[in-house]
Amino acid sequence: MGLLDNLGLGDALKGALGQVEAAALPALINGVLAKTQYHDLNGLVAALQQGGLNAQVQSWLGPGANLPITEDQLKAVLGNTQVQEFARHLGLPVDQTLALLAKYLPDIIDKASPNGTLKPTA
Repeated sequence: MGLLDNLGLGDALKGALGQVEAAALPALINGVLAKTQYHDLNGLVAALQQGGLNAQVQSWLGPGANLPITEDQLKAVLGNTQVQEFARHLGLPVDQTLALLAKYLPDIIDKASPNGTLKPTA
């Protein structure tokens, strides 16, 4: 056990670091999107809707609970090439990239659309 664990701070510190990472994730995702064919969240949302995930996307944009999205659904819509490009830009393996997107994308889009629509990028 480390010193932080002995003081009972290990989990608290890990939780705080996780919150910082989660808070930085929207900017990171937007940065990656700018380097892809999607350009921004609007482009990604359009691709997801056209790929058959409109129900999920609408739940993220609208009020109420966000429907989940699976790694397989993301991979099916985005395709191997785009997923690999995302992974390369994030510096993560493909499986971790898909897991990260599946976990955080609903919340990122939900928070980026407080009035039910994504703000257009300048």
